[in-house]
Amino acid sequence: MSKQAAEHHHKAAEHHEHAARHHREAAAHHEEGNHEVAAHHAHTAQGHLHHATHHATEAAKQHVEDHGNKAKTAGA
Repeated sequence: MSKQAAEHHHKAAEHHEHAARHHREAAAHHEEGNHEVAAHHAHTAQGHLHHATHHATEAAKQHVEDHGNKAKTAGA
């Protein structure tokens, strides 16, 4: 795996982790009746998911650039 692909995978994972944290915050605030704060965290989580998807796509593009469009299967 190229350094660029690995970096995109790491960034995607970081954004997923941030999104999960914001979803947990949204749930906690919702349960407390703080719906505006919950909505803010839910919206922020969506932004992180958008960035995670972007980085995952860039990683996939980098894999194709590095290795061609052939999908490798486990054990093949």
